[in-house]
Amino acid sequence: MPDPIAAKCASPWWLPMVSTSERFSTHQTTSIKRTLNPYWNENFEINVTNASVITVQVFDQRRWQKNKDTGSLGLITIPMSTVFDVGNGGDEMISQEVKRSSSGEPVSGKVIVNISTNYNASTAVSAPVTSSTTLAVPHTVTRRGSTSSNISRTASTSGTTAAAPAAAAEAPAVQLPAGWEQRRDHLGRVYYVDHNTRQTTWDPPVVPAAQTEQANRQREMARVLERSLPEGGTGSGTPTPAPSRTSTTTEATAASNATASATNLGPLPSGWEQRFTPEGRPYFVDHNTRSTTWLDPRRARNSGATGQMNATQAQAHLAQLMQQSNQTLGPLPSGWEMRITNNNRVYFVDHNSKITTWDDPRLPSTMDANVPQYKRDFRRKLVYFRSQPAMRASTGQCHITVRRNNIFEDAYAEIMRHPATDLKKKLFIKFHGEDGLDYGGLSREFFYLMSKEMFNPFYCLFEYSAHDNYTLQINPQSGINPEHLNYFKFIGRVVGLGIFHQRFLDSFFVTAFYKMILKRKITLKDMESVDAAQHRSLVWMLENPIADVLDLTFAVDSEVFGERVEVELKPDGKNIEVTDDNKKEYVDLVVEWRIVKRVEEQFRAFQQGFNEIVPQELINVFDERELELLIGGLADIDVDDWKKHTDYRGYSENDETIQNFWKAVRSWDNEKKANLLQFVTGTSRIPVNGFKDLQGSDGPRRFTIEKTGEIEQLPKSHTCFNRLDLPPYKSYDALDRKLTMAIEETIGFLQE
Repeated sequence: MPDPIAAKCASPWWLPMVSTSERFSTHQTTSIKRTLNPYWNENFEINVTNASVITVQVFDQRRWQKNKDTGSLGLITIPMSTVFDVGNGGDEMISQEVKRSSSGEPVSGKVIVNISTNYNASTAVSAPVTSSTTLAVPHTVTRRGSTSSNISRTASTSGTTAAAPAAAAEAPAVQLPAGWEQRRDHLGRVYYVDHNTRQTTWDPPVVPAAQTEQANRQREMARVLERSLPEGGTGSGTPTPAPSRTSTTTEATAASNATASATNLGPLPSGWEQRFTPEGRPYFVDHNTRSTTWLDPRRARNSGATGQMNATQAQAHLAQLMQQSNQTLGPLPSGWEMRITNNNRVYFVDHNSKITTWDDPRLPSTMDANVPQYKRDFRRKLVYFRSQPAMRASTGQCHITVRRNNIFEDAYAEIMRHPATDLKKKLFIKFHGEDGLDYGGLSREFFYLMSKEMFNPFYCLFEYSAHDNYTLQINPQSGINPEHLNYFKFIGRVVGLGIFHQRFLDSFFVTAFYKMILKRKITLKDMESVDAAQHRSLVWMLENPIADVLDLTFAVDSEVFGERVEVELKPDGKNIEVTDDNKKEYVDLVVEWRIVKRVEEQFRAFQQGFNEIVPQELINVFDERELELLIGGLADIDVDDWKKHTDYRGYSENDETIQNFWKAVRSWDNEKKANLLQFVTGTSRIPVNGFKDLQGSDGPRRFTIEKTGEIEQLPKSHTCFNRLDLPPYKSYDALDRKLTMAIEETIGFLQE
């Protein structure tokens, strides 16, 4: 096994073997090459009894090939008597520390083995119990003083072995009489509780033959009645024992047994479904979060509620959760760790700020009890949206260099020259002539500045809506620029990049624009934000008779660069009169032309660039209001929420300087507050869940005020870390003056 530290010249090959004490039957996996995170996806069927011992041994495949007696890296042994009673069957995840091999080389790490029985009462007399065993390595096995490292994927091994007839007599079906219960102590040993006499014993109770036969019949009947088919069909019959089983028979048997063994656990939680792999292994689908897991949610729920999950099971459960979350959400941010409590609830440790939280830092934090329902719905959709593979950053980096005084043209050249796949890599922004390093702050500043430039009406690409001078819509006269369609594609990419990299744009659009992105039908209500006067006219038409009042046809006049042009709303529309019978059709066509048709080419180019970054099927999970929050965040700044989620370094909340700081912030108007927020964090927008969801360089990072600097100096900010360096000014006036000068007069980044 080469030294894992020498990664460039070392290529470890992992080769685990599974064996049992019955006739020393051995099963070998395929080798895993060139990785310190071995992963197998295979299964073994092995014949075991309560007296069996399963041994899993990991080898260095290169050394093992040269000499079969060498290359062992370590092993674990699992007595079946400590797992579950083979006669009753079960499904357990076992986690053990690797024991040193006979060579005495230092080895560290863990191995997880999942043992699941395919027990059938009708075959217990003539065949041994078959156990399906899966192997997992949640920590890499390392040597020569190197430390073990966590991995997030659960590996499994498999193979098939012939049945051993000699062991048939050693696997009797153990039944429990009425009033008896099987339990395990903290060491995993099985004992039995007699609730009739309130006594415990290590020995299984003896069941009369008549009662055993009756229990077998009841169990078999329950299997037939409880069995469910994937598409809601029905079926009957029991598995037929045979020397060589087909995959269909194995799957049916496993499904039958899993259903029977789960009967005592009660129904699945709401939104959950049990399914089976082609090999017959049961797994569970959570339709609430659209995720799958090997772990039965009823077992996790029951163990957590009663505290019966021992330390080994808890660690195995945690390793399984880490595997699933890493596959769907990616790795945890730097300095974060996932742990599990004594009652089996998962929490997270931020070693950077030395705090713990129930919230996964890769997801928006949980909602407070008093938040509106639409925010709760938005969070659920956002969790699903961020967990999709298409919304995860690719490996590698994408570097974009722009000049601050020519950011629009430089960004256009940089972003359009990169293929969409490169833009999905980790984004690093560099401002020409500045020394700042992008750990999140520079990219937030980039998108903030791009918002001001791209949507500037002087470029004739967008215009302010007729409703106000705040919301934007596509300018139908953008064709004055012969390259306008390329620019709209570029803007679509930038908006998509903002969503993909979780950066807000400092702009809002008319509602109709968000609905067009989502490909939703435009209605008369949407006209109000585009042209309020025309909206009122169309509403009046629908509510009042127009015969002998209005003389209209299915044609409208449009002004194109000072020239008035007649546009027909339908073929030969200029010769079709609008009446009370067809006025609804006229209104619908006017709305579609006014909002959609006039800017059809421009929007098609925008949509093309947008969908290169964000797939249409994923963005469609949101509605127009939620899409507005996704693109632009919240503009209204709640100072109380800001103060509640602020950390202090060198200061306390009661210090005079801090009191003066919040007094100054409260006295400012919303624009000046936004400027302060942009100065410290790189953006003037906040997440939909408020300041508790502020993002830093590698995950959530709270707004921080640090005591540093001389009172003659101006405050400084670290946008990557949401940190304000605030000197201890002696008076309110000095603080207000210095802080105002910093946020209004400073520009650019330096490197300390």
